[in-house]
Amino acid sequence: MTEPSPAPAPAPASSPWYRELSPQDWKAFAAAWLGYAMDGFDFVLITLVLTEIAAEFHLSPVTAATLVSAAFVSRWFGGLAIGAFGDRFGRRPAMVLSITLYAVGAALCGFAWDYWSLFAFRMVIGLGMAGEYTASATYVIESWPERLRNKASGMLLSGYPLGSVLAAKSYAWVVPHSSWRVLFWLGVIPVLLAVYLRKRLPESKDWTEFSARERPVSAAAVLFTGRRAAWNLPIGTVAALSVFLVLRDQAMPVTLLLVAVIAACFIAFAVQFAERLWPVMVALMITVFCAFLYSWPLQSLLPTYLKTDLHYDPDQVSDALLYAGIGYAAGSVLTGFLGDRFGTRRAYVGMLTASLVFVWPVFALGGGHPVALWALLFLLLSTGQGASGVLPKYVSGHYPVRFRAAGLGFSYNVGALGGAAAPVLGARLAEPMGLGTAIAVLGLSLTAVVIALVGLDVPARVQRWADGRYPTPVAEAREAV
Repeated sequence: MTEPSPAPAPAPASSPWYRELSPQDWKAFAAAWLGYAMDGFDFVLITLVLTEIAAEFHLSPVTAATLVSAAFVSRWFGGLAIGAFGDRFGRRPAMVLSITLYAVGAALCGFAWDYWSLFAFRMVIGLGMAGEYTASATYVIESWPERLRNKASGMLLSGYPLGSVLAAKSYAWVVPHSSWRVLFWLGVIPVLLAVYLRKRLPESKDWTEFSARERPVSAAAVLFTGRRAAWNLPIGTVAALSVFLVLRDQAMPVTLLLVAVIAACFIAFAVQFAERLWPVMVALMITVFCAFLYSWPLQSLLPTYLKTDLHYDPDQVSDALLYAGIGYAAGSVLTGFLGDRFGTRRAYVGMLTASLVFVWPVFALGGGHPVALWALLFLLLSTGQGASGVLPKYVSGHYPVRFRAAGLGFSYNVGALGGAAAPVLGARLAEPMGLGTAIAVLGLSLTAVVIALVGLDVPARVQRWADGRYPTPVAEAREAV
């Protein structure tokens, strides 16, 4: 194992922030960023080729949208399992495992022969993506100096939309002259470089210091070994089946019942491995769920909207997604800098509030003004999606080191089920009101909910309220909130 390089000497207060980072810090960041970029490339391909897949497999729009959701079905388990692996064995090996998983899943998608095979391979991508978000975000945040960790979070998240931009340009270059399958095969190539880099990285500073004091414990081992396995394995199976079924075309009473079952299963897991911190974990799940519900209708259905409602050709779709992706990346970086300057919550809420100005104009403009649409997409994505640049820092800051990766992975990826519901919900709302209007309504309403949850500091308030009901507060709760 490579030994961590010596930390650079403390920089004078007037020195630029980047002088506080060693070459090894930048190498670690570059490897994690590249993984995020390839993550974005592989994950959004399905949104670009959804119409082509629907035509080949004879799928309705709602059924085709479930292929976007398929990766989210498995994300909750991937976040927990790979996060727990990272807590037990280190952040670095978890990064290698996660990137390998979604590379394999992407390659398999290119060989899919029908709807169900593609659904299953998308679930493999979901496992890897969940672990990628968990391991890479935790690794970089724990490796950088504490006062720069919002920058680390925002700059890291910029890799995802730039990977999406690369996917959009590849779509314009490849699909008109070849097949949608080729795009998935292309997504494997750059991942090899990321794995090469990650095998030569040091471990994160926080985890190294913690593991020297205590023996790391795996949250997955807590849940799925010994006596607890007897009931947690069935609970996990019920949760997975319920998530799958709720994405199918169910009657409203059945959907509500399944949602209640899913919530009960995940709360049961949170209570067992987060112990006294389970209230903040549940509150963070809800916050992230709402964040995905406002952001993923736009991310997943924008290509379909541009092709079907505005009748854009592949080159025009690619150009629109280029400006949207650059805006997303720029906004992520900006939010990270604002977070270190004004605080994580203020930066997050401020950017989300600014995004409300641009939601309706994007979908009211129509297809006759492409340049104006590109500018509006840049502004909307830079504020709305860019705000998520500090989301890893915001969520991980609520957890102690001993289960930070699993806590971030589980709460974020359970919340990411909002991304599973988003394209299906958007497609269903589009039937009576039109796709553009449906995306705008979800964006405006759910963004307002997230602003309230984060602005009022609801997760930390819930934890403090729960601690007040016990006679002896716990150190972990004080550290987390």
